[in-house]
Amino acid sequence: MDEVSEVTVPQMRLLFAVHDHGQASCTELAHALGLNGSSVTRLADKLTVSGHLVRTGAQDSRSKVVLELTQRGHEVIDAVLAWRSRELTRVLHHLDADALRSLTASLDLLHDGLRRRHHDLTGPVPL
Repeated sequence: MDEVSEVTVPQMRLLFAVHDHGQASCTELAHALGLNGSSVTRLADKLTVSGHLVRTGAQDSRSKVVLELTQRGHEVIDAVLAWRSRELTRVLHHLDADALRSLTASLDLLHDGLRRRHHDLTGPVPL
């Protein structure tokens, strides 16, 4: 996961937000992440220079600038998702049936609470 180690946690949050939203402006991403626009712009600048993001014109409005993942950005996301899947599988494999049922019930409660708290959002819950 060498390609992942060069990306900071705030940068990774932005990459995942772009991944989740597809094409999105810095303003839209700032709202989704609960950050101010200038913070997202600075993160995007660094990720553009490093080749993880590209700025393009929006399909619906050429005057609107949006961020998109590059191939390198997709590779980082894919690497993190694969690692996450392996680690969760490894840990869950060691839980017995009762522990898995309890975990499932707890995660359902957490999901319901987050959905109620953020019912107005159309995308992922802010990280």
